[in-house]
Amino acid sequence: MAAEGRCAACGRAGARRGKMLDFLGAGSMLLSSREELEDEAGLGLSARERSALVAVLMGVVLATLDTAIANVALPTIAADLQSPAAAAIWVINAYQLAVVATMLPFAALGDVVGPRRVFLGGIALFTVASGLCMAAGSVTLLAAARALQGIGAGAMMSVNIALIRQIYPPQRLGRGVGMNALVVGIGFAVGPTVASLLLSVASWPWLFGINVPLGLLAIACAWPALPASAPRPHGFDPITAALTAASFAALIFALGSMAQLASWGQVLPAIAVTLAAGAALLHRQRGHAAPMLPVDLLRRPMFALSALTAVCAFATQGLAFVSLPFFFEQVMHRDAAHAGYLMTAWPVIVALAAPLAGRLSDRHPPGLLGGIGMALLAAGMAALALLPAEPSLVAIVGWMALCGAGFGFFQAPNLKALMSSAPPHRSGGASGVIGVCRLLGQSSGAALVALCFHLAGLQHGPSVALALGAVTSGLAALASFARLRVSS
Repeated sequence: MAAEGRCAACGRAGARRGKMLDFLGAGSMLLSSREELEDEAGLGLSARERSALVAVLMGVVLATLDTAIANVALPTIAADLQSPAAAAIWVINAYQLAVVATMLPFAALGDVVGPRRVFLGGIALFTVASGLCMAAGSVTLLAAARALQGIGAGAMMSVNIALIRQIYPPQRLGRGVGMNALVVGIGFAVGPTVASLLLSVASWPWLFGINVPLGLLAIACAWPALPASAPRPHGFDPITAALTAASFAALIFALGSMAQLASWGQVLPAIAVTLAAGAALLHRQRGHAAPMLPVDLLRRPMFALSALTAVCAFATQGLAFVSLPFFFEQVMHRDAAHAGYLMTAWPVIVALAAPLAGRLSDRHPPGLLGGIGMALLAAGMAALALLPAEPSLVAIVGWMALCGAGFGFFQAPNLKALMSSAPPHRSGGASGVIGVCRLLGQSSGAALVALCFHLAGLQHGPSVALALGAVTSGLAALASFARLRVSS
């Protein structure tokens, strides 16, 4: 789906002394004491491992939060740069397209040269691009800088879980991915608030400029601490990388165009590019030991079902987060500020549930935990779709919290299942699939919302979209429970 932050130290809570202090906002920190980094078996993280974890989580924070704050600031940016709203949307689209287009190529590159080098290159590019965003004097230049930002974010997000797998011992991997899910949840929760606070005291360029010192701090933590990997024998094919980038970028562009109800003259060429580039990609990497599009991993039942669960779950999130503002404002006649507050319950509960789910995934099957979480999400989505015309505040917040609890309960166990079911030398490819599943699901959800609005109108479309979200989360629950019958 992911708070801008600076972390002095971060770790895993112990069985006896588990606590965590979160300081949220621009320049937030995740702080944990040394005692919290110990568990009941005495397996704590070393000082170097803690520094590496800090660096990885800071990269996740920067890449995740940057989308949320740009969304909120878009009207201000368009007005300041005297740009039409349609053109200003490319400030968002350029970033998303760059992320999804580069994630699998960078994941494959991580398998070749090691995730450390890819992460360091990504955060360096992200930091430089943030400075360029701050200095941009037109929407065109800003969109170009945002595309560079997206390339850097794609590099970081393609290998972040692979690095966490190297930092944490296998029996505690659930805690590591739980911490990653926590940071992503915090990013979604506080993104609009961070943007509003910054815009109240500074101009919009500082939304990007603040990334520069934070990026430098992350590099300082990462350079001496991130674990190194021996180079792999298989090489990196730039033609395959270009085909991968073209197929996924065209797919996301097509889904985004449909979400905005664009003409078929814009959508059909993008679909054609997706199919042509995808076919050429599959043909080129046939028989490859470590294909960039990881069809070898998708032949593993546990991995394939975990990926399907992720796509359906994030499609539900996309359906919800695009339709709910219209649901609250157009159907329930709440103002925009009130609608924003009502939306907050979901990501806040995700952030709270993620660490617990991560710890439970070290003891219980991910298929069981993920299935329960998706069943809760389906119930919450169905309840929201069936709300009366004038529901109580308690009912709205309660059902939103149930959705957040279900989503948070699924995320960390599913991340662990994806990484654990892939062999260690394919950690980069598995980590890249995680990001692709998230973006593909969210984009599909947004496109489905547009279809619901087109078929049912603005008055009834949000309710239909929420009901459809109950269906997609139900499918995710079935896919998750199916994992109980297969081996990794």
